[in-house]
Amino acid sequence: MSFSRKNPIKTSAWLKLSTHFEQLKAVHLQEMFSQNSLRESQMSVSWEDFFVDFSKNRWTSETIELFEELASELNLKESIALYFKENNLNFTEDRAVLHTALRSTEKTVVLGGKNIVEDINAVKHKIKLFTESVIEGIKKGCTGKAFTDVVNIGIGGSDLGPKLVCNALKYYKNHLNTHYISNIDGDELQETLQKINPETTLFVIVSKSFTTSETLQNANTIKNWFVSQLSEQALEQHFIAVSANPDKAVAFGIPNEAVFPMWDWVGGRFSLWSAVGVSIALGVGYDNYNKLLLGAQKADESFKNNDLKENIPVLMAFLSVWYSNFFKTTNEAVIPYSYYLEDFVPYLEQGFMESNGKSVDRNGEEVAYNTGSVVFGGVGSNAQHAFMQLFHQGTNLIPTDFIGFCNSLHGNSAHQDVLISNMFAQANALAFGTRGKEIENPYKVFKGNSPSTTFLIKKLTPETLGSLIAIYEHKIFVQGILLNINSFDQFGVELGKELSREYINSLENESNGYSALMQFYKENN
Repeated sequence: MSFSRKNPIKTSAWLKLSTHFEQLKAVHLQEMFSQNSLRESQMSVSWEDFFVDFSKNRWTSETIELFEELASELNLKESIALYFKENNLNFTEDRAVLHTALRSTEKTVVLGGKNIVEDINAVKHKIKLFTESVIEGIKKGCTGKAFTDVVNIGIGGSDLGPKLVCNALKYYKNHLNTHYISNIDGDELQETLQKINPETTLFVIVSKSFTTSETLQNANTIKNWFVSQLSEQALEQHFIAVSANPDKAVAFGIPNEAVFPMWDWVGGRFSLWSAVGVSIALGVGYDNYNKLLLGAQKADESFKNNDLKENIPVLMAFLSVWYSNFFKTTNEAVIPYSYYLEDFVPYLEQGFMESNGKSVDRNGEEVAYNTGSVVFGGVGSNAQHAFMQLFHQGTNLIPTDFIGFCNSLHGNSAHQDVLISNMFAQANALAFGTRGKEIENPYKVFKGNSPSTTFLIKKLTPETLGSLIAIYEHKIFVQGILLNINSFDQFGVELGKELSREYINSLENESNGYSALMQFYKENN
């Protein structure tokens, strides 16, 4: 069994979808609801603590059936089964994709003849023992003081994932304060160093290769600052690493026993479930980190076993392909109505655009259809006073995901009622506008017919957060299968890195061939 390499636009289901689109493209959402009073209940999915309303999208049950045909032609169900087993899904880099194994409850997941669950459990146990010793004050800094702060140094998935989770779960945090340094901007680095005491700070360097330039630049600057404040000998009590290259971490000054392993079958943007999440376990406790994994595992089981019509990430992926390839949209928005999820959109930006921003298919041929969309967004209700004017009255069609919770964590139900009422109102305003009302002022006309999907979740907990993240991960995977692209390499980030090294060398070597921009920089630096 292998992953499909069929060109989706050459399937019979795609041709049927094209015909169906011509019949449906001018139909207004208001008409769809008028014709079926049960549309919302019939086009929603209830699962665990989630209720997901797909009814305010410009599709019908026939659209879903045609996408099921497309999924069948492209072996989606078989691909989902392979996704959780030994695979060569990242075939361009000759790697398996098995981050799902990190949260699996299976006793056996075989890769290359080895049961990787044993290694996974060993690392989890190491994380548990280490983080509990720090939290309980058993492991102390070089001067005998308990740790108060944790600084995670990484970039990309080594930063965005753990930062999202720690900030999203700050309601559940313990006494440790977590900080994240990723940007090579030295000003940002200095701002963080001014907030911490080296005697009571634990530093976590996260780099699979331990060669990532931004991470090493920041790590070396912090190391020099730390040594100047304390001593070289104190490094081993204050620095740990997460890496697949322990030798380089040891050469940096980190004891071998303080290096947490990574594996090449875990992609960076899906790595928060691995030892990359050690800062999460430090910030909210290992038990809450384990609940996060449990929530993701529940989403995995649902994704594996549910029929496509009841499968949340599959339906989400159907919609993305529907809008980008038939309505020709180029953007998707995600708007969480929770202050705690302010880092969710940046996390998804990397997840979707680094995964599916591809123009070459699985056969090495240039695609003739749309693949990844631009993903952006912001926290509601702030977003209503920022970019949503364009959603309501602009010329671009932007499918939107709204995410809200039934319960406020601090129990302020009055505010929560207003917050969620705003979310409901936005979804309805986008869908129906002022259609059917006599509006004489053309500047106050809202055409509606703008699609959205609404997630309503009982409460933000470690478990529901884990499920939510995993659902979006699986959407990425399904899109990749349907569009015949490799969602798990990221060669597109390499060229800029290579060129930056050339520019750095040029600046350091006083080149006479500066461009006008570089000349201005040198003269004013």
